[in-house]
Amino acid sequence: MNPDPDYSAAYVALKTDLPGTAEGHGFAFTIGRGNDVQRAAIEALRPFVVGLPLEDTLADLGGFWRELVYDSQLRWLGPEKGVMHMAISAVVNAMWDLKAKLEGKPLWKLLADLTPEQIVDLVDFRYLTDALTPAEALEILRRAEPGKAERESLLVADGYPAYTTSPGWLGYDDAKLVRLCKEAMADGFQQIKLKVGSDLDEDLRRLRLARETCGPDIRIAVDANQRWDVDEAITWINALAPYDPWWIEEPTSPDDVLGHAAIARGVEPIRVATGEHVQNRVVFKQLLQAEAISFLQIDAARVAGVNENIAILLLAAKFGVPVCPHAGGVGLCELVQHLSMFDFLAVSGSLERRSIEYIDHLHEHFVDPVVVRDGRYVAPSSPGFGATIKPASLEKYAYPDGPVWSSAP
Repeated sequence: MNPDPDYSAAYVALKTDLPGTAEGHGFAFTIGRGNDVQRAAIEALRPFVVGLPLEDTLADLGGFWRELVYDSQLRWLGPEKGVMHMAISAVVNAMWDLKAKLEGKPLWKLLADLTPEQIVDLVDFRYLTDALTPAEALEILRRAEPGKAERESLLVADGYPAYTTSPGWLGYDDAKLVRLCKEAMADGFQQIKLKVGSDLDEDLRRLRLARETCGPDIRIAVDANQRWDVDEAITWINALAPYDPWWIEEPTSPDDVLGHAAIARGVEPIRVATGEHVQNRVVFKQLLQAEAISFLQIDAARVAGVNENIAILLLAAKFGVPVCPHAGGVGLCELVQHLSMFDFLAVSGSLERRSIEYIDHLHEHFVDPVVVRDGRYVAPSSPGFGATIKPASLEKYAYPDGPVWSSAP
């Protein structure tokens, strides 16, 4: 599906004139040449950010979000989708990283400590009120307040459930697939994920091998990465049914709400999951209204940052759909864990059928890398959003002048 990936990101640092070295960091993740376009979009936001009064801006990050998203000239490029929206995500997330660092809290804790009224003020309800009103959002948040302290103690003690995609990449031989499945179970994971969609006979063979290795109690999700048309998806997924897939992820175009709904009806009781490429809260709203998904997969850097992801978490809670974030690539695990932990504490109040994707890939480049133990994300304790890349990695891998690039043949 992605035959030539170059895992990379357009990286943002927000600096202040405060004493000390506190900076806010964010990024827009792509898999290669798209970063040239992404960087240009981020640069277009410079006039909206440089010179802002820090204290006032951090006190109203809902207003800051709207200033970026509502600009009429930038909005013409969307509205609220694509490269510009991802650029806004990088800047908004960097601002939240800065706020969390200055307050000395990990982002999940910073968000969970807000009052329901403060959380609602962060959300843009435009285009959502036919599905979720501010009053309904406030009620969801107030309903989650009892037991929040106990849930926080549980989170800190036990962490948040994770699942792993490491065994499931296309191209692994049988021995490697079996070995990685066994390692995942030994590491405490209760769910793995396999890529599918290239060849049906090969998918059947790989899924049978994984099921024989893992037994009936380990959940095995499958991911098609937008590979199929609707009818083809229904036929293909039903062919995999004897091996009890936990969900089918991204069976078709992420923009095709009605297609997802048709697939959901056509493959029931196999569940449909999607979200890593869904472009904004409006499409998520429609997927939920159409009963097109059983699992909602947010991405920390696809929609316009923390604020919009809070809106999506509230929508999911309203419709009773569990959130299981996408978290592959460069730093996405580091970010999205904070959003799921906030959801558990302050929005859904539940861990039922919830888990965060984990891929053991490139964490060594981050100042505060994720920690996964016994198949669970350990709650971060360092202040910030986890987006900060080590200075040595930035220097070495910066494009085009870093030595990795300048010395390439």
